[in-house]
Amino acid sequence: MSGEATGHPQHNGSPRDSGAGSAAATLDESHHLKIGLVSPYDYAVHGGVNDHIKALGAEFKRRGHDVRVVAPCTAPEDIPDRDFIPMGRSVPVPSGGSIARVSLSIWLRRRIKRLLQEESFDIVHLHEPMAGFVTLNMLREASSTDAAYVGTFHTNRGTPIYRIGGTRLARRYFRRLHGRIAVSQVALSFISRHLPGDYRIIPNGIDVNGFSDAEPFPHLMDGMTNILFLGRLEKRKGLKYLLGAFSKLKWDWPALRLIVVGGGKPDDDSYRILGGRNLQDVEFAGAVSDEDRARYYRSADIFCSPATGKESFGIVLLEAMAAGRPVVASDIEGYSNVVTHGKEGLLVEPKNDVQLAEAIATLLRDPDLRRRLAMNGRKRAEEFRWEEVAGQVLDYYGSCLSARRSLHA
Repeated sequence: MSGEATGHPQHNGSPRDSGAGSAAATLDESHHLKIGLVSPYDYAVHGGVNDHIKALGAEFKRRGHDVRVVAPCTAPEDIPDRDFIPMGRSVPVPSGGSIARVSLSIWLRRRIKRLLQEESFDIVHLHEPMAGFVTLNMLREASSTDAAYVGTFHTNRGTPIYRIGGTRLARRYFRRLHGRIAVSQVALSFISRHLPGDYRIIPNGIDVNGFSDAEPFPHLMDGMTNILFLGRLEKRKGLKYLLGAFSKLKWDWPALRLIVVGGGKPDDDSYRILGGRNLQDVEFAGAVSDEDRARYYRSADIFCSPATGKESFGIVLLEAMAAGRPVVASDIEGYSNVVTHGKEGLLVEPKNDVQLAEAIATLLRDPDLRRRLAMNGRKRAEEFRWEEVAGQVLDYYGSCLSARRSLHA
């Protein structure tokens, strides 16, 4: 199996530093692959892994490859992709402070075996391979096909299998992978503790133009200064710390508005801050479409992500940077790999609303600093275009196919 990381490589999260060459190095440009992208998560539910798969698949198709997406799905009729193959329903499972909707059906193996025989994939690319029965059953059938099996590990938390003593079982399936990808050094450090092996670091990608070209919402361009929070309303996203900081800032900047975008409900501490301090100009937009997500970034003056930890990759930071917005965020591993303090944004101690308020105040007082951080952030975001990331993944596919075929030569 080909891989360049052996547990602790030096890597700053940039696709250009991962050591991957162009796809042409190992795959002829005319060589069109049949690729199966497999998610363990309900494909009808918005999430980082599913978004990654959709964008990666779209770029592969643009390059002429034949792509199928396989995932559990509660509402397959709502999926517009004609190449999507639903694989059972999902159930909610607690996972690292969040809820993951995965399939735990024991009846899928026969359907998956038939699917693999019918599709004859060159590549089966499993995202979070140990997260549910769809991906695990795909791995069970690995030896019965000629495909190269690649796994991408996205999170800094993993699935319950590691916490309930299932690492030995996971290793049995892990060995069937011909290639392993981690999306960041943080994700690699986590998964290597449970499943040591050779990994290639290839980061998440973003649609840079989709964020930079979005139109702001006219009703938010009313002279108020907008701070944006975007993320699921879970405790680990740290909304209560931003609310605390906002309550301090409002005294000196009355024309300040906080926009909260994301599904779920605020935690009890956030409700207490909202009510106890009688905060004004806090708008909750709820879950929004991808198009509106980009428009909210473009409507913001400052983007703030006060997450408390367990972030494997700062995708929301890159989205804000692609939209040309300065960033204030927690100084946690998944974020510091993307943002350099004082260059693309300001990083503060996690769970510290005083430092958060001071950092935001610094940007409010200094428009030139805001512009400089935004300009640097926009340049940084360019490194994570999907065209760049997909090229590295295709390059790695070529290495894995070569390794797979050499075993059967």
